[in-house]
Amino acid sequence: MKVLLLYFLFVNIFVFILAGYDKNQARKNKRRIPENTLFLFEAIGGTIGLLTAMLFFRHKTSKSSFIIKFSAIVFIQILIAVLLFINT
Repeated sequence: MKVLLLYFLFVNIFVFILAGYDKNQARKNKRRIPENTLFLFEAIGGTIGLLTAMLFFRHKTSKSSFIIKFSAIVFIQILIAVLLFINT
């Protein structure tokens, strides 16, 4: 259980930093982190980190296509969690 918690902690910190870096790059009009990379880290457990970064850095919060994809991943994660809970 400790390994799983450390994994989620690491992934969430990493995606938070990654989104902050992307926001910094956006301000400088430099090369950005692809959205699919952010979505990948969200999908593998970084949802809280990405959501926190979105709110903290005000990053991607006005881009509706990003919000829809972010929400879809959250919905799928909740659905998987509910299905796992029901089957145990």
